[in-house]
Amino acid sequence: MRAICIVVDSAGIGAMPDAAEYGDEGSATIPNIAKVSGGLNVPTMAKLGLGNITPIVGVAPVKSAMGSFGKAHELSPGKDTTTGHWEMMGAKLDFAFPVFPKGFPRSFIEQFEQAVGRGTIGNYPASGTEIIMQLGDEHVKTGKLIVYTSADSVFQIAAHEEVVPLEELYAICRKARELLQPPDLGAARVIARPFVGTSGAYKRTPHRHDFSLEPTVDTLLDVLKKQKVTTYGIGKIYDIFAGRGVEPYVTTESNADGMKKTMESLDKVKEGFIFTNLVDTDMIFGHRRDVAGYKKALEEFDVWLAGFLAKLDEKDLLILTSDHGCDPTFKGSDHTREYPFLLAYQKGRPGTDLGIRQGLWDIAATVAKHLGRSYPHGKAFWS
Repeated sequence: MRAICIVVDSAGIGAMPDAAEYGDEGSATIPNIAKVSGGLNVPTMAKLGLGNITPIVGVAPVKSAMGSFGKAHELSPGKDTTTGHWEMMGAKLDFAFPVFPKGFPRSFIEQFEQAVGRGTIGNYPASGTEIIMQLGDEHVKTGKLIVYTSADSVFQIAAHEEVVPLEELYAICRKARELLQPPDLGAARVIARPFVGTSGAYKRTPHRHDFSLEPTVDTLLDVLKKQKVTTYGIGKIYDIFAGRGVEPYVTTESNADGMKKTMESLDKVKEGFIFTNLVDTDMIFGHRRDVAGYKKALEEFDVWLAGFLAKLDEKDLLILTSDHGCDPTFKGSDHTREYPFLLAYQKGRPGTDLGIRQGLWDIAATVAKHLGRSYPHGKAFWS
């Protein structure tokens, strides 16, 4: 038995009822991309029932869907990667991770500088690509770390790989992770953002590394690992869960790389759970408000998905979902409070309408049931 869950990062399906509390009323990542771009061409996901969840230009509903379809009402507050993935694996949060719209307190910055032996510049919300263009020269000249945040609960540290070697940057991030603890400074993630290049042409590298807080409860990943079930993480899954319950794992450089490694995982994992995050839709296209790029990424995924489905047999369960929204047609550059979409496929199983699931943790319950395990949180898609 294998269960595979692929997260198309930030591909929300429409605003949740409390979206107005986040300033996100009217956001709808997939439907709005389709609307403004003249329609999506995703025939594989259409056959699975994507168009049955909500109206999407170019994605007609089908009478007999090949998969089961629905969306999830995320129970945890917030709209970030960590919250979505943790709930997906059974860890519902009762609080939102803190954000830092005015940067981090000066007292923390001074403590951090003393602990790592380097000064800092920046310390304000910014686009990662823009801030290295603004402060890259000063960083290269002085060796001071570029620190910044975003609308998410993150402390990001950018450094040129020839100024601050990767291992030193990662050690600096580990120190920041030790210092940034709940409640007030409990940023969900500390992120290493290395870059290369010369003045006016700085470019981030694929050596990004996330240092997350650990889940406060045992997730399904922890439970499976304790029971000697393989939990194969692909992309930033290992980082999101601070390594907890993820073994083995591989990182990825792009969606294309993630899809390639997910396909390869079928030859490596004959029994267990494969968990993939495809981040480009969020990091490259959602936050940068690139509608055309986002659309292309969805359509490229759909082409790959057709070949992936052909590799699955009756014992394999595939779940496709998202962790939040990041509508590139919407205002600002933040995540958006949206329903994650749900598509579930098992060869030979008739498709059903899953409706609105009360919690992303129904994914954990479904995976556990498919693998013949028990997990106390969530409700499986089918009995």
